[in-house]
Amino acid sequence: MNADILAGLEFYEREKGISRDVLVGAVQEALLSAAKKAVGPARELRVEMDSKNGDIRAYAKLVVSEKVISKHDQISVFDARRIKPDAQVGEELEIEVTPTGFGRIASQYAKQALMQHIRKAEKAMIFTEFKDRVGDIISGTVRRFERSDVLVDLGKYEALLPNRERVPTEEYQVGERIRCYVKAVEQGPHGPEIILSRADPRFVIKLFQVEVSEISDGTIEIKGIAREPGFRTKLAVWTRDEKVDPVGACVGLRGQRVKNIVRELNNEKVDIIKWSSNPRDFVTNALAPAKLKTFEINEATKRVKIVVSDDQLSLAIGKRGQNARLTSKLTGWQVDIEAEVVVHRGFEEKVAEAVELLAAIPGITREQADAIVHAGLTRLEDLLQADASDLADIPQIGEQAGAVLEAAKAEAERRRINLGGDAEAA
Repeated sequence: MNADILAGLEFYEREKGISRDVLVGAVQEALLSAAKKAVGPARELRVEMDSKNGDIRAYAKLVVSEKVISKHDQISVFDARRIKPDAQVGEELEIEVTPTGFGRIASQYAKQALMQHIRKAEKAMIFTEFKDRVGDIISGTVRRFERSDVLVDLGKYEALLPNRERVPTEEYQVGERIRCYVKAVEQGPHGPEIILSRADPRFVIKLFQVEVSEISDGTIEIKGIAREPGFRTKLAVWTRDEKVDPVGACVGLRGQRVKNIVRELNNEKVDIIKWSSNPRDFVTNALAPAKLKTFEINEATKRVKIVVSDDQLSLAIGKRGQNARLTSKLTGWQVDIEAEVVVHRGFEEKVAEAVELLAAIPGITREQADAIVHAGLTRLEDLLQADASDLADIPQIGEQAGAVLEAAKAEAERRRINLGGDAEAA
């Protein structure tokens, strides 16, 4: 049994990194509890375990007395001098008081105490080691599932990937190796817990810091991030160095840097956007490649109203409104996107407008204008290109064809002169 304890001490010292002295101390505390029950209320009871062979012995300090009243506190002069020949009355002697069969009972106590102390030491080591690692990325192996939570084996310790921190599009298998962001070290009901995350936006930021050296050395700053885990992330970057293209540096040569990150995120879309202090430019960059037609900013309510052409609406809004929603989160402005309202005039409206324009020319009546338009000549330019014989064939024009053409030429000349005068004035 004692050999088992020694083997356990060696195993936990090697595998868990817990000091052997600490473990031996815990075992000795347990042995003392066992000895108090087995020996009784002995005076200054002490238990020792030989760290080499595992022998367990109990000792008590007894007072040398001529008459023994309490065997737990006193020893006779005769018995004392068998141990120490010159023992005197009133002297304290440390005597071995190990009871018969104590080793088996003590070993059971020691094993229980050892396991309790190891669990306590592990928890203390978790907090000590990981309290300064919050914000790091670590790798682990999926060990098991508790409902929708994932327990991840980190080697010496076990960490928790809660359901709320999982990416909804990801499925994990026992034995699979995954990388996670250390979100927190919390005091749970059973001691410190390492809380991991793959859904936190800071996981993406950390991946970029690892992958893009310009971010890690401070040349490029990440100004903002908006993420819908598993679907899309928008990252705003900026640099003071005019020689550095922040977006290009994050994308990398042939897109290799961002490809590595997208692969880690299981093909989640990542949009890298150039940050700007100008909200118009920032929102425009965030909505690219959609083309915006009009842009209205309300500083008081921090709302932006954008109008796009009908064919750009779905691109600007994104699938289920995702692009607009992430743009709002990233920029801090409420973004409202609307399609441009295009008024489509009917054929009759166009004809009526053409008649009005020709009838406004001095020398051409409304009836004549109506006849000319219905003959297919809808503009002044069309009328000028017609021959008098063509106009004469129109019943409402007839012999007035020459006069109508002269009126059209006069109007064209008047417009030319007016246009020239405006140019000279300019």
